[in-house]
Amino acid sequence: MMDYLTLNKLLPPLQSTYRRHHCTETAILKVLSDVCLATDSQRVTLLALLGLTAAFDCVDHDILLQSLQSNFGLGGKVLDWLRSFLTGRSQQAL
Repeated sequence: MMDYLTLNKLLPPLQSTYRRHHCTETAILKVLSDVCLATDSQRVTLLALLGLTAAFDCVDHDILLQSLQSNFGLGGKVLDWLRSFLTGRSQQAL
Protein backbone atom coordinates (compact mmCIF):
# COMPACT_ATOMS: atom_id res chain seq x y z
CA MET A 1 0.00 0.00 0.00
CA MET A 2 2.89 2.37 0.75
CA ASP A 3 4.20 1.89 -2.79
CA TYR A 4 0.78 2.87 -4.16
CA LEU A 5 0.47 5.92 -1.88
CA THR A 6 4.01 7.05 -2.66
CA LEU A 7 3.72 6.47 -6.42
CA ASN A 8 0.49 8.47 -6.55
CA LYS A 9 1.85 11.20 -4.27
CA LEU A 10 -0.97 10.71 -1.74
CA LEU A 11 1.17 11.09 1.39
CA PRO A 12 1.70 14.47 3.03
CA PRO A 13 5.29 15.62 2.38
CA LEU A 14 6.17 15.76 6.09
CA GLN A 15 4.65 12.43 7.12
CA SER A 16 7.36 10.37 8.78
CA THR A 17 5.57 7.16 9.68
CA TYR A 18 6.27 4.11 7.50
CA ARG A 19 8.42 6.06 5.02
CA ARG A 20 11.92 5.19 3.94
CA HIS A 21 14.51 7.65 5.29
CA HIS A 22 11.93 9.15 7.69
CA CYS A 23 11.57 8.44 11.36
CA THR A 24 10.61 10.00 14.67
CA GLU A 25 13.96 11.80 14.69
CA THR A 26 13.14 13.39 11.32
CA ALA A 27 9.83 14.70 12.67
CA ILE A 28 11.41 16.00 15.89
CA LEU A 29 14.18 17.76 13.98
CA LYS A 30 11.62 19.46 11.72
CA VAL A 31 9.63 20.71 14.72
CA LEU A 32 12.78 21.87 16.51
CA SER A 33 13.99 23.65 13.38
CA ASP A 34 10.64 25.43 12.96
CA VAL A 35 10.64 26.53 16.62
CA CYS A 36 14.22 27.82 16.38
CA LEU A 37 13.50 29.73 13.15
CA ALA A 38 10.40 31.34 14.68
CA THR A 39 12.29 32.25 17.85
CA ASP A 40 15.20 33.71 15.86
CA SER A 41 12.68 35.83 13.95
CA GLN A 42 11.27 37.02 17.30
CA ARG A 43 7.88 35.50 16.54
CA VAL A 44 5.67 34.18 19.30
CA THR A 45 6.19 30.43 19.40
CA LEU A 46 3.85 27.86 20.89
CA LEU A 47 4.30 24.10 20.79
CA ALA A 48 1.30 21.98 21.77
CA LEU A 49 1.75 18.22 22.00
CA LEU A 50 -1.08 15.73 21.90
CA GLY A 51 -0.74 12.04 22.72
CA LEU A 52 -2.65 9.91 20.23
CA THR A 53 -1.79 6.45 21.53
CA ALA A 54 -5.30 5.09 21.02
CA ALA A 55 -6.42 7.57 18.36
CA PHE A 56 -7.08 4.83 15.83
CA ASP A 57 -9.81 3.47 18.10
CA CYS A 58 -11.54 6.88 17.96
CA VAL A 59 -11.91 6.73 14.17
CA ASP A 60 -15.22 5.57 12.73
CA HIS A 61 -14.10 2.60 10.63
CA ASP A 62 -16.85 3.06 8.02
CA ILE A 63 -15.81 6.69 7.46
CA LEU A 64 -12.14 5.63 7.28
CA LEU A 65 -12.88 2.95 4.67
CA GLN A 66 -15.02 5.37 2.63
CA SER A 67 -12.22 7.95 2.73
CA LEU A 68 -9.63 5.40 1.66
CA GLN A 69 -11.85 4.48 -1.26
CA SER A 70 -12.88 7.97 -2.41
CA ASN A 71 -9.78 10.01 -1.54
CA PHE A 72 -7.03 7.45 -2.07
CA GLY A 73 -8.54 5.21 -4.73
CA LEU A 74 -8.24 1.99 -2.74
CA GLY A 75 -10.70 -0.71 -3.62
CA GLY A 76 -11.18 -4.38 -4.39
CA LYS A 77 -9.18 -6.87 -2.35
CA VAL A 78 -7.18 -4.15 -0.60
CA LEU A 79 -10.29 -2.47 0.77
CA ASP A 80 -11.80 -5.88 1.62
CA TRP A 81 -8.64 -6.79 3.54
CA LEU A 82 -8.69 -3.51 5.48
CA ARG A 83 -12.41 -3.95 6.25
CA SER A 84 -11.72 -7.48 7.48
CA PHE A 85 -8.85 -6.23 9.64
CA LEU A 86 -10.98 -3.52 11.23
CA THR A 87 -14.06 -5.65 11.87
CA GLY A 88 -14.55 -6.61 15.50
CA ARG A 89 -11.35 -4.97 16.73
CA SER A 90 -11.07 -3.02 19.97
CA GLN A 91 -8.36 -1.91 22.37
CA GLN A 92 -8.17 -2.24 26.13
CA ALA A 93 -5.90 -0.57 28.63
CA LEU A 94 -3.75 -3.10 30.47
